[in-house]
Amino acid sequence: MRRSADIDALQHVLSAALGSGAPVCPLARLGHDTGSFTALDPAVLERPTLIGGGAPYHPSSPAPTTHALDELVRHAEELDVAQILVPHVRRGDDTGALRAAGFVPLAAESEGVVRLTGDVDEVLRARVGAERLQDLRRRDLALSHEATWERIPLSELDGSPWARDAFVRLHQRRAGRDGGHGCLYNAEALDALARGALADRTEMLLRRGENTVVQAGLIAMSHTGRGIYSLTQAVDHDDPAVRRDLRAATVYRLCLDARRSGLEWVHLGRGDVHHMRRLGADLFIPLDHWLRAPDLVPPEDGGAEPELSEFAAPPVTGVPVPGPARFRHVPRFDTIDLSSNTSPFLGAAGEYPHLDTTELAATYLNTISTLPGHDGVEALGPDHLLFSSGSVDGVMLLLTALTSPGERVCVTPPTFPLYGHFAHLLRLPVVEVPLYGDDLTQLDTERILAADPRVTILCDPNNPVGTRHDPEQVRDLLVRGRGLVVIDEAYVEFSENPSYAGLIGRYENLIVLRTLSKAWGLASARCGIALAQPGIIEALRRVQVPFGFTNASQHAVRDRLTNSRPVLAGVQRIRAERDRMASVLAEHPAVARVFPSETNFLFVRLHKHERVMDQLRGAGILVADTGRVIPDTCRITIGDRRANTALLEALSSAL
Repeated sequence: MRRSADIDALQHVLSAALGSGAPVCPLARLGHDTGSFTALDPAVLERPTLIGGGAPYHPSSPAPTTHALDELVRHAEELDVAQILVPHVRRGDDTGALRAAGFVPLAAESEGVVRLTGDVDEVLRARVGAERLQDLRRRDLALSHEATWERIPLSELDGSPWARDAFVRLHQRRAGRDGGHGCLYNAEALDALARGALADRTEMLLRRGENTVVQAGLIAMSHTGRGIYSLTQAVDHDDPAVRRDLRAATVYRLCLDARRSGLEWVHLGRGDVHHMRRLGADLFIPLDHWLRAPDLVPPEDGGAEPELSEFAAPPVTGVPVPGPARFRHVPRFDTIDLSSNTSPFLGAAGEYPHLDTTELAATYLNTISTLPGHDGVEALGPDHLLFSSGSVDGVMLLLTALTSPGERVCVTPPTFPLYGHFAHLLRLPVVEVPLYGDDLTQLDTERILAADPRVTILCDPNNPVGTRHDPEQVRDLLVRGRGLVVIDEAYVEFSENPSYAGLIGRYENLIVLRTLSKAWGLASARCGIALAQPGIIEALRRVQVPFGFTNASQHAVRDRLTNSRPVLAGVQRIRAERDRMASVLAEHPAVARVFPSETNFLFVRLHKHERVMDQLRGAGILVADTGRVIPDTCRITIGDRRANTALLEALSSAL
């Protein structure tokens, strides 16, 4: 319904509703859509305005081209109208022509879409939780006993005058409750819609009780035939809670019917993101009204891309985000995509992954902000985050985007070996400054600072040792160093000490890497997270290969983040078993020392290293042999009680 022919049809509907030959009215006439205009001069609300685009009858208006805007401005001049509104334009659209023509963006509500990626109940259980799903099912069942559900094609509305009258009556009451200046879904608008080009794709939805219609709305099939739009719903009840219940039950029923019909999505219209999320929406598209009015000054930012960090390497500053990733904020669910050269006959697996992960990023940040030790994360937004193909991919991205030939990379052995490996591949000199102290927790900050590295990579909690660095020493590097400090927090969920993620907003030279492979149990999803200032994230995006984060991985991540209780319970079990195993191993005659651990593994020094390792291999037990890093040591992952018992038995056999 964003095609030009559809927009023209909706313009005729608006003109019919207004009783005029052109869609001209005061902004106040748009009713509940006027919330974005409250900060403007009251005179703006009452001034005659030419309405362009498909809203308010469609959730969004496509951003006009320069030619279309010229026609719109010319039409306004012919009508002697000084004010023009293009309502509800997607923020990801190309709005350059609007800016050039003197239009000003005003933030509006967001669109919400329920993407039906599987069985409806399973999809909703993952997104809203089992309790909320049960509530939706209960409401749907109760309503099925109280009222009948009917769908009438709009092209056949002449045969159901009672439905037409009920629809108009309920929408007039809704307009009155909303404090509007009149209902845009009046009889004239409905008749124009029923006689127009969209009638064959539009249906009226009604719920009828014993004596009256209690709910009336419209849905329309997309021009792609892959989803439906819920255009409007009006409920005959004064209690807001009852109206919400009916709307929720309607959305659930629409999703069930759509899935049975082989459709891929249900568009919920515009509204509050939190409310739409509770209905199962997983795609949210921010919208802006674009208004041209006398004395309204356009913003200075001009819609520019985020400013690159000063740490970006020179080659990165001269290139854009590659290929389709430049258009990651442009939704494609309601378009016919003939640009990707993929097969149309093999289902969803033949489509490229979604590139806009804004909502998933917000979900991740919201989830970890509730965890202990994550104070300050609530201040971060999606522009502080980049998903990568595992956290090691994040290391390669940052070394590629933020370093130049000859600049040094500092690592602190013992540490994760791929840091130095990637640096060598990129021909970057590697400076090793070993950890020291009994538990290998201390950083030699003076040696690191003296080396003046472009990037210092810290593994904290440390792999393979399992300990945390001294936080004061880490802050010393952030404050005194000229380069970037990268902290790999792959195991931080197992630690009792705080994450550094909450400090992202305070330090421009801090990058925190996270993963969902460890505590979150999604190693096969290959999902890493880089957290940093937006200018650094923009630099990383410019060297990232598009489509590395598959749809299957995105769905798995979303499901896990929205149902984090098992994850947190698993972390507690691992911590308890880790502490138990540490105590048992410390007393074991084959073990010389167990290092303190804030991870899901134990770093152990053995008395007879080679003999013990041979015995474990012979027993079919694999542990990480770290003897080449620190003599006579190994790293033991904490398994379940059965696996841990088998390990202890094999150790005893080695004596």
